[in-house]
Amino acid sequence: MTSDPIHGELGEFILYQTEDGQATVQMRAVGGTVWLTQAQIAALFGTTPQNISQHLRTVYGDGEVVKEATCKKFLHVAAEGSRSVQRNTLYYSLEAVLAVGYRIKSHRGVQFRQWATTTLKEYLVKGFVMDDARLKDGRGYDYFDELLERIRDIRASEKRFYQKITDIFSTAVDYDSASQIARDFFASAQNKVIYAVTGQTAAELIIARSNPEEPNMGLTSWGGDRVRKKDVTVAKNYLTQSEISELNRLTTMLLDFAEDRARARREITMAQWAEHVDRFLVFNEREVLSGPGRISHASMEKQVQSRYDSFSAARRKAEDRVAEATHMHELEMLHKKLRSEQPPERLISLDRPEESPHA
Repeated sequence: MTSDPIHGELGEFILYQTEDGQATVQMRAVGGTVWLTQAQIAALFGTTPQNISQHLRTVYGDGEVVKEATCKKFLHVAAEGSRSVQRNTLYYSLEAVLAVGYRIKSHRGVQFRQWATTTLKEYLVKGFVMDDARLKDGRGYDYFDELLERIRDIRASEKRFYQKITDIFSTAVDYDSASQIARDFFASAQNKVIYAVTGQTAAELIIARSNPEEPNMGLTSWGGDRVRKKDVTVAKNYLTQSEISELNRLTTMLLDFAEDRARARREITMAQWAEHVDRFLVFNEREVLSGPGRISHASMEKQVQSRYDSFSAARRKAEDRVAEATHMHELEMLHKKLRSEQPPERLISLDRPEESPHA
């Protein structure tokens, strides 16, 4: 499979060649995604345009993707004999193409999805793709320069510590997000760093620290102006400032390790990265998590959401009491204001009649 960007008037064109070499598809890159016609999708997956049309109707009919956001017209220039004809042609975004691909059980579809979620995604985000083949054939000097640039990008990003660790893992020379080792690593990365600092997995930490009777349910951080249900199942929201600082220090040291390897022009595989994270934690005298922990993620979610329901109900009652007290206070203040603005009653003497001003 190969891909090369070709600059055009509207975005760029990316050439994708199937692994069997039987099809080359030119995709239009516009707006952070790529766009293909029905005929191109059919060539990509080795089927007919009519079959693609049927699958598109299904994915749109099921509401799996939004047609208005994934189907657009682009000006298409085609040669017809000695003249060029311009037509507005329907193109479909990567989201729609992948939705169709999942319905077509073909080896080509699997290959394209793997390529789209790794190489293509990297190109659309960063504007270039690291050429891992150069490292594998022993001529990888430029590869390591790009690797150093990627590590610097990770270091400077605003992502949380465990997300940075999973990003570091993707720098492995044989990185494949669909592999079992990648899935296992991504599933355990957060738990490993949380456990290294707190001695608990993410699920155990949330169960231990979530308390519907405490202010903000025991959370130390959350998005927006108030704690919501989506906030209470995120482990980092329960961490203290000192714990966050410790996790940041660990992440910085791991980035230093990754950068040092890149500067020394030393490759690393996914399996080695998974081992190095454990060795790194041991070297820094942190406990290494073995196994998934005592509480499953599903069990944690069920318990903590029940606690949130109790917390939310108590919060509503407290807010109702405050609102009622505020309302009564406002009524009292209004009553006092009206009394103060009322003119005083005239005092009439009982000893003699009131004198007329004209007397």
